[in-house]
Amino acid sequence: MLGFLTRTRGKTGPDLTDWLCWSWLLAGTLCILIPIGWAFLSSFKVESEIQTFPPSLIPQAPVEQELSNGDVRSVWTWDPPDGAPREVALIRRIGLQATVVDPDSPDDPFGVPVAELTQMKDTYFAFENYSEPLERFAFFTYLKNSVFVTVVATLITLIINAMAAFALSKYRFRGRNAIFVAILATLMVPLSVVMVPAFIVIVGIGLADNLWGVILSTAATPTGVFLLRQYMLTIPDDLIEAGRVDAASEFRIFWRIVLPLSAPALAVLAIFSVIWRWNDFLWPLIVLSSPENYTLQIGLNSFQGQYTVEWHYILAMTVVALLPVTLAFVVLQRYITEGVASSGVK
Repeated sequence: MLGFLTRTRGKTGPDLTDWLCWSWLLAGTLCILIPIGWAFLSSFKVESEIQTFPPSLIPQAPVEQELSNGDVRSVWTWDPPDGAPREVALIRRIGLQATVVDPDSPDDPFGVPVAELTQMKDTYFAFENYSEPLERFAFFTYLKNSVFVTVVATLITLIINAMAAFALSKYRFRGRNAIFVAILATLMVPLSVVMVPAFIVIVGIGLADNLWGVILSTAATPTGVFLLRQYMLTIPDDLIEAGRVDAASEFRIFWRIVLPLSAPALAVLAIFSVIWRWNDFLWPLIVLSSPENYTLQIGLNSFQGQYTVEWHYILAMTVVALLPVTLAFVVLQRYITEGVASSGVK
């Protein structure tokens, strides 16, 4: 890895092109990692800190102190223009005026301008952002549903698309190119156009409010057919003919010869499918109506109310939801370059 990152075009050292490439790659990496890192750190912030401006990178929480009368108040630094800064406890704030007390004399409140107060904060990682949502909503039920939909839909997608791609790449029949063009043309049809007809079909076959209604309706994808067909075109036809000479059935040729050779393209499609199914929100929201059938993405929507949004819980559960997709990408990433390049995707 280090040798790849330090590779140069010139023999005597890096030239201008190398520096430009490194700068471009570094900028692209930062554009991707900074939002993810910010979301990860923000998932450990308390609710009030997320809405604070200007925001802080490191999670912090207001310093609180228990007064002698038993009240717990936030601690602020009061910096009067004619005196030394001192610590005070905030009682209330109305407009530009605040009522504070000395922590040692909680029974003697006095007013100060808000502009002279600075809230004291300490570094604090709110791990309860991850534990409390597990108690408030059926996280593991939603997680189980999401895993089931993602795994089953991905397997069905790979099988159906591979069979279609095999027929369109290795068989010669009238209308083959027209069918392929028609499949690609569906890429230009947005989901909003077919959403209502697709839902009517799902209701008609009795799969409304059922996980199978989410799985089967999106199993066949034109992107997968195109990706696999372009890859299978690179497989020599002589291998297919050799299998037929050995009296292998068409399905055996497909299963034992074509599929193993198409592993890189299948891995790329598997990554795409996992990302599509795991992050899908709109279609499961339309098909599913019972909370016990909700996927994780719909479950996260429960933290968004009509008047308030619990961003600290949403960010924490979003980080948890990213872990399976990240794991699938790490496992299958070595196939991406080979599969995409060999499939003719630009």
